[in-house]
Amino acid sequence: MNLSVEIILWVLILLVFYTYIGYGVVLYFIILIKRKLGKRSEYLEFYEPKVTLVIPCFNEEEYITEKALDSLSLDYPKSKLTILFVTDGSTDRSFEILKKIEGIEVIHEEKRGGKSAAENRAMKFVKTPVVIFCDANTMLNKACIREIVKHYKNEDVGGVAGEKRISRESQSNVSGAGEGMYWRYESWLKRLDSELYSVVGAAGELISFRSHLVEDLEEDTILDDFVQSLRVCEKGYKIVYEPKAYAVETGSENVTEELKRKIRIAAGGWQAIFRLTSLLNPFNNVILTFQYISHRVLRWSITAFALPVILVLNIIAVMGAAGVVYSVMLFAQLLFYSMAMVGWLFEAKKVRVKALFVPYYFTIMNYAVFAGALRWANGSQKSMWEKSTRMKKARGT
Repeated sequence: MNLSVEIILWVLILLVFYTYIGYGVVLYFIILIKRKLGKRSEYLEFYEPKVTLVIPCFNEEEYITEKALDSLSLDYPKSKLTILFVTDGSTDRSFEILKKIEGIEVIHEEKRGGKSAAENRAMKFVKTPVVIFCDANTMLNKACIREIVKHYKNEDVGGVAGEKRISRESQSNVSGAGEGMYWRYESWLKRLDSELYSVVGAAGELISFRSHLVEDLEEDTILDDFVQSLRVCEKGYKIVYEPKAYAVETGSENVTEELKRKIRIAAGGWQAIFRLTSLLNPFNNVILTFQYISHRVLRWSITAFALPVILVLNIIAVMGAAGVVYSVMLFAQLLFYSMAMVGWLFEAKKVRVKALFVPYYFTIMNYAVFAGALRWANGSQKSMWEKSTRMKKARGT
């Protein structure tokens, strides 16, 4: 077998391993060393600043009352909490319903500009030192605001990311189970990222910032939460992860709906990479660059494209009469992708086999990177959310 083929094959295998498993292992051992050498920071002092909770929504009439009541029930002084809904572009009764609920503020205009535009407009009404953004289709735990704001006692903290959780009742199908597993792993990585230095990109289901650090985003921004949080990092601040503040939502109704969401995220990832170029420069902040490339850039770019190349090179290696290890490796790949294919066929027939969830979801996730890259390249991905159909709504926690 050609030596160069063998070298490239193993380099790509190591790249894929590092992206999905290795980074977490490396991060875990770095944190163990850090804990041995120093004391972990805790922000336990009482702190109760004024806060604005901003909730952009589009045609959420079915759930808007529940979301409003959930927001009003949060454990925080009413005199220090402003709850602001933005219903821009909604054509249902969301605005009319919210206007009648005491303790809720709502702004509305007929034009729909997308989530980034809605958040840009909402910030003109924010007069508090802390702003929290959350999605209209999520329910928050009662203590989430208190758990978030305690971190702002540390002046190095520019933002706080809450945890996203997929409700248990929605994890019975491939999309729900896959999304649930993905977010449990992501949550673990974010805890370690935060402990090392900073979270690299936060989920919009629950994210907070010092209000003066929030900047208007380009209205075509696809991943507003991700870009906003990393622009705060570009200013020299950290984004802390707080798992005791969490948002619960249901999983996508099926893989087709989940794929639609993943493709949009992948397109947004490519857009973000080209807009956050300063984070690729280790001379600005070597730790942040290490985290950003390892946790985000590799997943959204090189690694997904490496997977089919690995398969092709593996076939070439076997045809070139390479050692038995290459035959075993090829068999494992073919088995994995066959399981993903069977998972796809079973999903279409609504047959649930949990052993197929991981290979199917993993394959779909990486296919989304290809589709997202194509959409970003040809400019066909709109910044406005095309709402994914989700399973039955999770109730408040």
